[in-house]
Amino acid sequence: MTVLDDWVTAACAELGLDPAGVPVPAVLDLARDVAHQVLRPGAPVTAYLLGVAVGRGADPAAAAARLSALAGSWPVDLDGTVPAG
Repeated sequence: MTVLDDWVTAACAELGLDPAGVPVPAVLDLARDVAHQVLRPGAPVTAYLLGVAVGRGADPAAAAARLSALAGSWPVDLDGTVPAG
């Protein structure tokens, strides 16, 4: 087990969740996509939004894929700003 595995197991125990149902790779991929293609602080916020959507019944893999696609198409200039127009 890794430290991340230990953390997820402990956090799930604290929240009454089954760690087997946590799509860690999908969440990490999504966070990476948002951090690199949109904005770093967007990564944890997007992970939270994914959790809200899943809590409301969304399929975790499908929701993560949709958000990753959105991040991939996000228009950002090299200086990190959204282009005008």
